Amino acid sequence: MGKTYERIDGRLRTFIEAQPVFFTATAPLSADGTVNLSPKGLKGSFAVLDERTVAYLDFAGSNAETIAHLRENGRITLMWCAFQGPPNIVRVHGRGEPVFRDDPRFEELLTRFPDIDPTLHGLRAVIVVTAELIRDTCGYAVPFMAYEEDRDLHAKRFAREDDASLDEYFRRKEHVRTSLDGLPGLPLPLPPSTF
Repeated sequence: MGKTYERIDGRLRTFIEAQPVFFTATAPLSADGTVNLSPKGLKGSFAVLDERTVAYLDFAGSNAETIAHLRENGRITLMWCAFQGPPNIVRVHGRGEPVFRDDPRFEELLTRFPDIDPTLHGLRAVIVVTAELIRDTCGYAVPFMAYEEDRDLHAKRFAREDDASLDEYFRRKEHVRTSLDGLPGLPLPLPPSTF
């Protein structure tokens, strides 16, 4: 039932871009390390950069497991499910990289997300993923669920932070600078924002 694709285009791209939520999965190299699975959302925070490259905005939070795993080994899987319409699941297996605020590519990457204001969410990085394997499967067992709207809580929480207070917030969190498994997470001090 599954199909492998060479690129993210046409129907596949339309499906991915229409989903209000997707999931990221990463793991450390250590066999007894913690596998991380995270939901991602917020309209406008995901972009298809080209036929084999996607990116999403990495916002403030109390952990930085994805960043830590990508810094260690780069492995990542992204997954989208059809909760409405015809059943479908799409996975992009690939190599990811966190592009931080002080990276020369950061500002150009931000232009790919014109529909979201990064100042409201404590933007930490842009995660860029290069696809190595693109597959879809049936999704027959995925339930129907209705999307109502994005929650506004994240923006309400982090819009009041400036660079200094955001850096302090990250320093207070146990698993932002260092992952659950002791890997380097978000580099601090946080570079000043240019947005």
